[in-house]
Amino acid sequence: MESLIGFLVVVVLGGSVAAKSVRIINQSDEALVETLGKYTGKKLTPGLNFIVPFLDNVVFKQTIRERVLDIPPQQCITRDNVSITVDAVVYWQIVDLEKAYYKVENLQSAMVNLVLTQIRAEMGKLELDETFTARSEINETLLRELDISTDPWGVKVTRVELRDIVPSKAVQESMELQMAAERKKRAAVLTSEGEREAAVNSARGRAESAVLDAEAHQKAAILDAEAAQKTILLKAEAFRQEQVLRAQGTSESMAIIAQSLASNPDTRAALEFLIAQHYLEMGLKIGSSESSKVMFMDPRSIPATLEGLRAIVGQ
Repeated sequence: MESLIGFLVVVVLGGSVAAKSVRIINQSDEALVETLGKYTGKKLTPGLNFIVPFLDNVVFKQTIRERVLDIPPQQCITRDNVSITVDAVVYWQIVDLEKAYYKVENLQSAMVNLVLTQIRAEMGKLELDETFTARSEINETLLRELDISTDPWGVKVTRVELRDIVPSKAVQESMELQMAAERKKRAAVLTSEGEREAAVNSARGRAESAVLDAEAHQKAAILDAEAAQKTILLKAEAFRQEQVLRAQGTSESMAIIAQSLASNPDTRAALEFLIAQHYLEMGLKIGSSESSKVMFMDPRSIPATLEGLRAIVGQ
């Protein structure tokens, strides 16, 4: 009976020792092992690992995956003495488990304080307006500074993002008033520019209309002048042709009269009578004209005229 109990005790102790000597590490995790309180460089990697019971002790186990560190809101003062509240998110991972455990105590708390200090320092270099417009530059600066500062701790900072930058209530009210004034200013500028463009367009339209009217008048005057010139030329040509035809008719009439007189002597007396008759009719017409008041006619001039015509016809 005693031997059975002893055997059971040995089995239990052996099972306990065997259980303590086996360590299973999950994927993306690592663990540090100290032997009799001293780190000798033994590290447990993902999978099945064995340690010496009662001598080896797993003192630190941590994931090496990228993690998120939430930075609480922090009061900051900008370069122009404006109070703002800033919070951020930091993405980081452990790249050296030994440094993360042995170089700093409470790694996460140390990182939070370091990030807050860096945020206050960077915000103190900028004015309020710059904190809103230069967020990307601030993120890059914080990433560079934090990565350098945490390198001795075996930590790699992969990304830093400022989430909210909130000014105090008084500053927010002042900014809202400023934005309202800026919007009114822009609206006034746009309105004035619109009115100016409308006036310019209207003036340009009137100028173009005046130019078109002037061109139209000029073309009309040119056409009228050309038409008048053509009319004058046509009238002159018609008058010339009329005169030519009259001259030709007169010449032919004279030729016929001369031929008649030459062939028939009795025709001369009839011609003299017709000439005298036309002479008298011409005097009557002149006398009856409105522009003539008194007309003197010498009867003795009629025979002289007939003699002159007889001489012409005789030629």
